[in-house]
Amino acid sequence: MHLTVYLAGQIHDDWRQKLKEQASEKQLPIDFVGPMENHDRSDNIGEEILGEQPGPVFKDDAASQMNNLRTRVLMNKSDVVLALFGEKYKQWNSAMDAGMALALDKPLILVRPEPLHHPLKELSQKAQVTVETADQALEALAYIFDKE
Repeated sequence: MHLTVYLAGQIHDDWRQKLKEQASEKQLPIDFVGPMENHDRSDNIGEEILGEQPGPVFKDDAASQMNNLRTRVLMNKSDVVLALFGEKYKQWNSAMDAGMALALDKPLILVRPEPLHHPLKELSQKAQVTVETADQALEALAYIFDKE
């Protein structure tokens, strides 16, 4: 068995890379996909494809179309969605991606630190698993492959 896991959530630190390295060290048969991690490319992709836009709102809208397409396609091909909510940044993308995972009936692992328990309580109740760290999320994924 092999899994594809969509890594949703903040793009402002290296949590995805660390998780991928840990999964590789554990020799877990997991492919990871997710949003564009190059923030500048993500912000400019609409103009790269559609050409210069008449203003910042139009530029954002064009980029959003491309990023939403990417998210939808990769999430549809995923077996599990792991959505990480961090304490430092606003988490609009995490919430949107978690909601999309639920709408697509994808199993959802919600990663949220304890201080975010209250604001995410309803979403947590809809997730298959809620944990406080990315390490715990990886252990939950590893458990899927446990044969004992």
